[in-house]
Amino acid sequence: MFPEDLAPGDEDWVLTDDRNENRLKSNFFYRIIKHKGKDQKMKKIIFGICFVFLFSSNVLAAEVNAAHADLLTKKSFSWDGSPLPYYAKGTPEITILRIKIPPGVQLSLHKHPVINVGVLLNGELTVVTEDNRILHLEAGDPIVEVVDKWHYGKNEGNETAEIIVFYAGVQDTPITIEK
Repeated sequence: MFPEDLAPGDEDWVLTDDRNENRLKSNFFYRIIKHKGKDQKMKKIIFGICFVFLFSSNVLAAEVNAAHADLLTKKSFSWDGSPLPYYAKGTPEITILRIKIPPGVQLSLHKHPVINVGVLLNGELTVVTEDNRILHLEAGDPIVEVVDKWHYGKNEGNETAEIIVFYAGVQDTPITIEK
């Protein structure tokens, strides 16, 4: 509503912004009008709407910036279905290895006397046990490795396979034994 739209007796209506009248007519956001006592109600409504938008944007921003954890695996058995052994007695020793296997390379036959888990970061990896059980891994896949079973890994892909492996061992005990 603009001054020219006021009916006789509506003289108590006043524009809250003294800017150029043409600009007021053309811009919806500058068409805020006061009326007896109703300006407080309008201010409360506008304040409420702004508060809702401000609060919701903070919630959305908090969700975007929040830490997040994805469970990759949680098992009490290895990838071939064998139950994991009890932890060995002795002083614990954690070992973390980053292993890179070029395309076409096959590792030697070996076994791990300790529980170990890994995540393939890049490439592809095939794990084969001595009794010919096979596991194919792609980038991002976790593995709960077989314990005390002869096996080997081979990269049948076109790029280097890179895996991070965590070994839960005991001091003075090897984490890998080659055949």
